[in-house]
Amino acid sequence: MEFFRIRKDISFMKHALVFNAISFITFALAVFFLLTRGLHLSVEFTGGTVMEVAYSQPAELAKVRDTVAALGYPDVQVQNFGTSRDVMIRLPVQKGVTSAQQSEQVLGALKAADPAVTLRRTEFVGPQVGEELVHGGLMALAMVVVGIVIYLAFRFEWKFGVAAIIANLHDVVIILGFFAFFQWEFSLSVLAGVLAVLGYSVNESVVIFDRIREAFRKYRKMTTHEVIDHAITSTMSRTIITHASTEAMVLSMFFFGGPSLHYFALALTIGILFGIYSSVFVAAAIAMWLGVKREDLVKPAKKEGDPNDPHAGATV
Repeated sequence: MEFFRIRKDISFMKHALVFNAISFITFALAVFFLLTRGLHLSVEFTGGTVMEVAYSQPAELAKVRDTVAALGYPDVQVQNFGTSRDVMIRLPVQKGVTSAQQSEQVLGALKAADPAVTLRRTEFVGPQVGEELVHGGLMALAMVVVGIVIYLAFRFEWKFGVAAIIANLHDVVIILGFFAFFQWEFSLSVLAGVLAVLGYSVNESVVIFDRIREAFRKYRKMTTHEVIDHAITSTMSRTIITHASTEAMVLSMFFFGGPSLHYFALALTIGILFGIYSSVFVAAAIAMWLGVKREDLVKPAKKEGDPNDPHAGATV
């Protein structure tokens, strides 16, 4: 489906050096903020106290969150589990305060607001669990990266695999750089969003790479940068429709999904915006710099009597 079609190819690769320079500067800034400021990790990664409380009627999460935040926990995580009357509260570690003291303090504040609230369970999540989650998250990221390289190398050519990974890691590092610079909370849901962005971004790269291979087969007189320009231009309508639809859904989660989905939707929003940029401009440009050419994607047809063809001249 196309709402519009651009008749004349846009010379994207003419400005490839500028696009790559912008990407490099943005990437370098993201790495700088990650090294100097670090990520503001959530309770899942740093450890803390987990409380489960029950209300006699559906709980108002916003009021619960405000009540706990007033005790000095601005980053508290409050969410329903099971039913709308059951609430899970995750409290970060505080120096000089034990897990039991935290739970007593919070429960006292909740009972002051609603005497009917009861404590179901409380437990301390140690830093060891957080280390295991960090290790598992990094392993998941590494496996995704390796899988993408292998897939693109088999489907297209190794140069496209390298270009796609550089572009996708560019997206991931920039997302992490935003979270480090603004000190937004990095939780398991955000990590899930980052992994989702990897798959989403590589899908866009595959569409463009597939169109590049098609153009190489169809337009034999075009140069490499002309083929890439044509491939990007011919997918512009699809790119705008797809990403606008996805972004509309993600923004609805961002504005109306509540605090539980806020940073997850924020990570997806940043990832989608930079994913479009990296797939269209960064990945294609890097493939061009790596020297991708028609012979890499289109095997020359063997002529009749070709001495390299073992079946040439065979008779029945």
